[in-house]
Amino acid sequence: MHEPTNLVLALLAGTFLGATFFGGLWWTIRRGVPSKIPALWFLGSILLRTVIAVTVFYFTGRGDWHRLLACLIGFLLARTLATRLTRAPSEKRGQIMKAGGP
Repeated sequence: MHEPTNLVLALLAGTFLGATFFGGLWWTIRRGVPSKIPALWFLGSILLRTVIAVTVFYFTGRGDWHRLLACLIGFLLARTLATRLTRAPSEKRGQIMKAGGP
């Protein structure tokens, strides 16, 4: 009875994790590129985001591959959404033109 609930919670945890991970990447790029020490920004960011991601996957999965897979699917859904939301305006315009839009 609790298994579907656990899978949905794992999916939501993965989605939140993905939003945090890729939101952190976006924030790091925005802050790190103009910085005087971008390597420190990027190294610190990837270490922190990786530690958080591995920890969440570990505790969400709890030894069950179904929960781990649900968490991964949520993570990848968040990645897809983040990719679409952070696309450059010129890329969006080019895709609209290809699709026959204004």
